[in-house]
Amino acid sequence: MAKQPAKKAGGGRVKVKRVGSPVRRENSQAATMVGLGLRHSGQVVELEDTPAVRGMIRKVRHLVEVVE
Repeated sequence: MAKQPAKKAGGGRVKVKRVGSPVRRENSQAATMVGLGLRHSGQVVELEDTPAVRGMIRKVRHLVEVVE
């Protein structure tokens, strides 16, 4: 029986849109927004879907929206 090739964790891409402002939030939340590449209001970025990125999105879930 042949071995199946290892699948990459996450594998896909996810689009994230900034809908809120990190002003008057913890500094770590503002830094997370910059880490995601979201610097401007309404900006949309496409990121690799990894557990690390999912954790960052979860941390600022009140400031971002996942776009299809």
